[in-house]
Amino acid sequence: MKKLLVLLLIGGVVSFTRAETITVQKLQGEVSVRHGVTEVWTTVRVGDLLKPDDTIKTGKRGSAVILARVDQNAQSTDKRITLPAEVIVDMSDIRNLSPEELMLKLTMEKVRASSYQWKNDELHIPNATVVHGADRSAGPTMQEDNPETGRLEWNGARVLYNNAFYSTCALKSLELFRRYPSLNMLFENRWMAAQALEKADLRGEALEQYGTLLTAGNLTPAQESLVRARIGSLRK
Repeated sequence: MKKLLVLLLIGGVVSFTRAETITVQKLQGEVSVRHGVTEVWTTVRVGDLLKPDDTIKTGKRGSAVILARVDQNAQSTDKRITLPAEVIVDMSDIRNLSPEELMLKLTMEKVRASSYQWKNDELHIPNATVVHGADRSAGPTMQEDNPETGRLEWNGARVLYNNAFYSTCALKSLELFRRYPSLNMLFENRWMAAQALEKADLRGEALEQYGTLLTAGNLTPAQESLVRARIGSLRK
């Protein structure tokens, strides 16, 4: 608890940098935006200025191009980002995090994941009053959000990775693994998360993810060779 309080205090003084401006440059097909925590999606138009708390979603035949002015190496640069079909992207993730910001947010995500696992384990405590001979299968587990939404959000995390927003991609990946456990079962998803952590210069966390891939098993020989090569490289 003391550690968590310290983190919250630190979080009160750390300034999280975000994209200065995000402008919609091009649209095709179905593209919508959600403002803040509302669940209402509205139509996007070319020229719209997006805020950090906005979220964009593209449909099956939709796509968009946004122009974001982001901080990079103490300078502001314009970055053009293409959003393909079937993605959900939070505009707050269109940014570069400092090492301090990244470590703080990563620690907070680990706290959330631990709390989530603790609650999940609680639901599996055997009921002492269960009737002998009744169904002894595992009890209800923590429910995922809408799996389709999870798929679109994961596609959005891939957009972050492809545009070199490795720190926010890594954080989003770990968040989605917590909220949608089924995403955690796919090799390509865990591989991207590990790669994002590595490219964000978090060697220890990347090694942890690569190690989890090995212990999970069910890898093809080529996949196992790939993972072991990355582990060997990071340990040099």
